[in-house]
Formats: sequence, structure tokens, C-alpha cells
Amino acid sequence: MPVDATVPFAPAQDLDVIARVFDDTSVIIHGVDGVISHWTSGSERLYGWKRAEAVGQVVHRLLRTKLPRPIEDIRRDVFAGLSWEGDIVHRHKDGHPMTIATRWVVFDAKSSSPVVIQTNTDVSETRKIQDDLAEREAHLRSILDTVPDSMVVVDESGSITSFSSAAEKLFGYSSREVIGRNVRMLMPSPFREEHDRYIADYLRTGRGRIIGLGRVVKGRKKDGSLFPMELAVGEAVSNETRIFTGFVRDLTGRQRIEEELRQSQKMEAVGQLTGGLAHDFNNLLTVISGNLEMLESLLEGDYQHELLREAQDAVHDGAKLTSQLLSFGRRQPLEPESTDVGSLVSGFSELLRRSLGETIELRTSIRGSKHMAMVDKSQLQAALLNLALNARDAMPGGGSLTLDISRVELDADYAQMYPEVKPGNYILVAVTDTGEGMSEEVKNRAFEPFFTTKGIGAGTGLGLSMVYGFVKQLGGHIQLYSELDKGTTVRIYLPAVGAEVTPQLGKTSGGEDAAGGSEHILVVEDDERVRRVVVARLVNAGYSVLEAPDATRALELLSSTEPIDLLFTDIVMPGGMTGDELARQATLYRPDLKVLFTSGYAEPSIAKRSLPISSWLKKPYTAQELSSRLRQLLN
Repeated sequence: MPVDATVPFAPAQDLDVIARVFDDTSVIIHGVDGVISHWTSGSERLYGWKRAEAVGQVVHRLLRTKLPRPIEDIRRDVFAGLSWEGDIVHRHKDGHPMTIATRWVVFDAKSSSPVVIQTNTDVSETRKIQDDLAEREAHLRSILDTVPDSMVVVDESGSITSFSSAAEKLFGYSSREVIGRNVRMLMPSPFREEHDRYIADYLRTGRGRIIGLGRVVKGRKKDGSLFPMELAVGEAVSNETRIFTGFVRDLTGRQRIEEELRQSQKMEAVGQLTGGLAHDFNNLLTVISGNLEMLESLLEGDYQHELLREAQDAVHDGAKLTSQLLSFGRRQPLEPESTDVGSLVSGFSELLRRSLGETIELRTSIRGSKHMAMVDKSQLQAALLNLALNARDAMPGGGSLTLDISRVELDADYAQMYPEVKPGNYILVAVTDTGEGMSEEVKNRAFEPFFTTKGIGAGTGLGLSMVYGFVKQLGGHIQLYSELDKGTTVRIYLPAVGAEVTPQLGKTSGGEDAAGGSEHILVVEDDERVRRVVVARLVNAGYSVLEAPDATRALELLSSTEPIDLLFTDIVMPGGMTGDELARQATLYRPDLKVLFTSGYAEPSIAKRSLPISSWLKKPYTAQELSSRLRQLLN
């Protein structure tokens, strides 16, 4: 029962009445000086001090009070006509501490000797339970924030009640955007329309398709994009109410790796098959060719000899096809020798120029000298001619073709993205056109034998597959980069030979390793693997890094108060906004922002952008190249 100090009592007499009425409650009445005048039986039971021992003592000395604020401040508020309440710490007579919920009110404030009526309740156990719960909640939160899997908790109606930090990163929503909303917002059609019925059926029948099981499904992010995920759902009952906890693992990276492995295995299997078929077919052609030669002396008349020559020409064309098949299957006999690839390409460029025609400009860029690799010269020339003819067909209205030769180092970071690559020094031959480009479907099948986008009779579909087999047979690496309506780059990495040291492109003018820094960098890259490697490089170099998969997310960060000193962005990205368009928009928010561009194209002009070469970094790049270019811009 609360004490009401506003009731008009006669001071001394009525204090005795209050003490008797609330005798079972811990009530302490004391003056301005803190001297106790009334001590109830409830106080005796609470603190262990008898009334006779407590009366006349200064309350805060007797109970060794620990207050959250200075006593003078509390008294000033109380005697100004205000009440005060809060948690304090008192000591029992036997010395153990007690957490007390206390409330102070002034009695007879206008008299010359006002007093304070203090009611006390022991809340030690309650506060201990609350502290334990808070500690456990913080511990659980730290675990959930650390675990890479996302967690989403929903109630019986399907409303989200908890959304972990990993879930925020995965789906692109903040917790406040999803708490209280139906979990179907994270699902694509038709599952989102059916979800509530699934829950209702489970609650009614007890039969569930995924409770306690793991399955691979599709998730839907805030930007509308879909991704594969592994979902495991558990069920619990709390206060007679069911809750469902879903743990989500993003399978995007794993499925990409698995798809690349399947593609590699398929290419290997097809290569073995085509190589074997080509070998047997060559035997048949040998028999046919030999018989035709023996028939030649038995024929009479020009017409019969003309038929013979057509048959022999067909055998010759068949032999060329089997040669290409053998090359794809890596069974074509090679005669590799130490060759300066730059000099070879320079001497071969005139033939390429005549093959391309007058509407296509051929550019050749050779960086450095002595680009030595073990190659079969004729096979490399045939590979480059195949690529040039493909590029010509992709530019019916004209354009440009660039051959870029340089010496590069593929480091361990690059090998992590492409497991079939061994780190080391390579001679890079990049062939880039400004043609129609390729769709994702075409890119995925471009190296398959007999696959072609040309019309019937316009090609065999063996050009790129021959190049693929030739490069792989030499122990090299080939990479295709293409965007619709922008162009295509085919990179051929040939293992370098020779004793010369790879130029350290990441060195500063003073010859020392390029230093890291502490600036804030925003990385915008749509390829998750590339973005992960770049962020790791920058963090290791000491930079603070923000990351975005596209221009839309990047603009959200740029328009915020996050500190950003430099924007590092890819040129060609999904979503409708290119890297240079993002940079122009970014400088409206931050006029002093530094910008560094990157792309898979051989040079800025190929990406159909006019960009300063100092703000351009060509993929792939080493950690030293990235660090050096960043310091040049930031300094």
C-alpha cells in the first residue's frame, strides 16, 4: 500500500499513525539530517536491525547506502516537493549487499522540520534474474552476430520476430524494416503467395514438409534479385505459442564453384571424346585419301578427274576439322619452342589486318620486352587468327580490335578465384573487340566444340574450342569476358619462361614497396569472389572498407554520413548504371572524392568510356598494383 504524503495529518502524531499502518512494510522515516525517527517491523525483517538499534542512527551510515546520484541532488529534488525513486544498494546487518527499489516522498515540506518517508523493497533476486537474462541475451546476440549463417524467427502468423545481422547482410533489409512483417517478403513467387497456407496446414494437421529438415530453395533480396539458399527450420513452443526458427546459408558462391567444376569436367570429357573420334576419323580419311590417289591413274577424261579432285578437297577439309578436334582434345602434336610472343604478334599483325577488312581498326599494344613463353608458333598464330575472325563477325558495322601483350603475375588471390590456375608469371595476350558481345548463355558454351551462333554453313563451331585446347595443352589459362553491346575480351595466359625478373608494377618511384593506408574506401564490384578478394587485400593494407554489389547500394552509402575518401568501382555492372555514371553521381554528393576505375577490358577506350589512364586499373591486377595506384591517387 503506497504512502500518500499529501494527506493532511498533524505532523508528530500522524507520523506514528503512518508507521503503524505500514508496519509490515519496510518504511523508514528520517529527517533532513538522515536521523531515523521511525523504523517499522518490515524494516526489521528486511535489514536485521531492531527498531531500538536503528532509531537515532543516520540511515545512510547504518545501511551503508550506495546511491546512483549524489545525496545532495536527491534531497534537493525531494524537498522541492518532488518524489524520487530508483535502485540503491543497502547492506544487511550481517553485511551482505541488497538491491533495494526505494521511493522517497517529503512529508510536511512547509514546516521548519520536514521529514522524508522512505519505502523499500528488496529486488535483489529480480535484478539478478534480469541481469542474467540480459547477459544471456547479449551472449546469444554475439553468437548470432558471429555465425555466418542467417537466422530468421517467425511466429504462428508468419510475422518476423527476430532478424540476425547476417540476415540483414544477406537479404539487404535492416531489422526494423522486417520485424512485424510477414516472412513471405523474403520469398519469390509462387512460394510467397502460398506460405501462409503452408503454416495453416501445418498448425492444423501437424504435418510439415521442412520442419527439422534442410532443403535448397530460392530467396528474394530487397533489390528483387533471387539467390539459392539452404534452409533449415526448427520449431519451439513458448507460452503455448509456436515459434519457427529458420537458419539460412547462401549457396551462391558454392553453386558457382560447382557449376565451374561441372563445366570443367564436361569440357574435359568432351575433349577426350572428340580427341578419340578425331584420331579414328583421321584413320578413315587416310584410307579414303590413299584409295583416291590409287584411283587417279585409272580414271579417264576430265570429268572423272574433276570428281576425284572434289573428293580429295573434301578429304583435305576433313583433315583440317580433325586437326581442330585434336587440338581441343589436347592431342594435337605440338612443337613448342622458346618464343618472344610480342615479336611473333608484331610480325603476324599485317596478316590479321588484311583478314579483318577495312572497316575494322587493328591496334597492337606490347608492354615491356622479352615476352618469352614456350609455344608452338603456328598454333598460336592459328589461335589468334581464329579470335580475329570471330571478332570480325561480331562487328559487321566495323569497330576496333586490340591485341595487348604484357607480362603479368597471377598471385594466390587470383588462383583462389580460379582453382585450375597455378600462381606464377605468365605472358598475357588479350584480344579485345568492340562488337556485339555475348549473353550469359553463349559465354557459358563458347568453348564447347561445334557450338556456334552463326548461321548454317557459316562456321564449324570449332574455332574457340581449338584455342581453348591449345592453351590448356601448354599449361596455360584462358578467360572470356563479354558484355552485350559492349564487346568481348579473350585473355590467353601462357606460362612465361626466361631468367628475367617480373617487373614489380606495384613499386613506388623510390623502389620501396607501395605502402598501405588508413583511408576509407568504397569498393563497388558485382562479382562476389572478386569483391571478397579486393576487400581482403585492402583491409590487410590497413584501409577501412565499405562494399557494394552495384551502383544503387553504392549511392546509398555515398549519400550517408559514412566517411569515404576514394571510390573503387568496376565499369560494367548490372542494374542499369555503369561505373563512370556512378562516379559522376558520386561527385555531386562528395566533390573531393577520388575515383579509381577497373574492368576486364584491355584498356579504357575498349569499354567505350573516356577515362584518364591514371584512374584505370586493368583486371587482373596484383595486390601491389592496387596498392600503388591507390597511393598515387590518395597522395
